[in-house]
Amino acid sequence: MYTPSSKEYRIPDEPEYPFHDRTVRVTRCGRICLGRRKIGLSKVFAGEIAGIREVAESTWLVSFMDYDLGFYDDEVDRVEPTTNPFLPTGTGEL
Repeated sequence: MYTPSSKEYRIPDEPEYPFHDRTVRVTRCGRICLGRRKIGLSKVFAGEIAGIREVAESTWLVSFMDYDLGFYDDEVDRVEPTTNPFLPTGTGEL
């Protein structure tokens, strides 16, 4: 039989990005707005705060929490993924 937890649920603090140029909230449809551009990221991040940092002229790093998700480039006009941060490291191959 279900019994509610005695622990009170605490809403986590919003992530901070002290080394990024700014933060943006991902829209309900999974986009981030950079100026007048609407850039598709993923609906998975809807409502979340992402960090944006310009790493070169017209190239932006998009991060969520401790993970760099990818780079947005004006020419390509989409976020290109970075290396998968969840892959095992070391000399072994998959």
